[in-house]
Amino acid sequence: MSATTATTALFQVQGLVKHFGALRATDDVSLAVNAGEIHALIGPNGAGKSTLVNLISGLHAPDAGRITLDGVDLTPLPMHARVRAGLSRCFQITSIFPKVTVLDNLLLAVQSSGGRHPGGSGRGLPRVLHTLLADRARDDALHAQAVSLAERVGLGGRLERLAGTLPHGAQRQLDVALALAAEPKLLLLDEPMAGMGPEDSERMTALIQTLKQDMAILLIEHDMKAVFALADRISVLVYGKVLTSGSVDEIRGNPQVQAVYLGTEDVA
Repeated sequence: MSATTATTALFQVQGLVKHFGALRATDDVSLAVNAGEIHALIGPNGAGKSTLVNLISGLHAPDAGRITLDGVDLTPLPMHARVRAGLSRCFQITSIFPKVTVLDNLLLAVQSSGGRHPGGSGRGLPRVLHTLLADRARDDALHAQAVSLAERVGLGGRLERLAGTLPHGAQRQLDVALALAAEPKLLLLDEPMAGMGPEDSERMTALIQTLKQDMAILLIEHDMKAVFALADRISVLVYGKVLTSGSVDEIRGNPQVQAVYLGTEDVA
């Protein structure tokens, strides 16, 4: 990482190490994401992407290294404090409340402390939360914010739909809206195209592209068409190490990346 990047980056991971027994799952990883940038993280299965994402979001504690966001050291902070500091994450598995409406999901998100992403359990909401949601719906400001979020992700016409009845692609859009409720400085997107067909992937790609004007994005994704369409920079993770970082053209033409990840055929 250059001195210029280290001093100007909005988000930085420096020398991150994580062991699981004898396995060094994250091996001295450093990367930076600048304001207004989409930085993609790619790598083959087993490269350590999930471990790195969990370290960044606070699910795991690193054995060494440092994570900072806009000058704040996130390393010792629990997950909820990282959200308050400006880090929001969309998980690989959609995390919504399926048994209440799109609007109620968003009302719960915008009223939460610091706008925290509530995360769904798949088992519905306790009765007390239904009561709270009914009260919150009367708050015009919260309602307007929730509607604005729905419109931003393309769900403005589905506010009264039960979240669990939405198609998979629309559920992923709702998941993004819940993360946006926190007004993040950095949005961590963990395989947002997972399980999507071409049409839904194109819709999600277009949505992500619109978000970079308001936040930096760290994108973990296997869909290389989407990665190449979205990324300003790409880092390639192999065996827990960053093999290389660069522009789309640099990564696409890198023979090492071709050998370990992209294969020998050109990726359009």
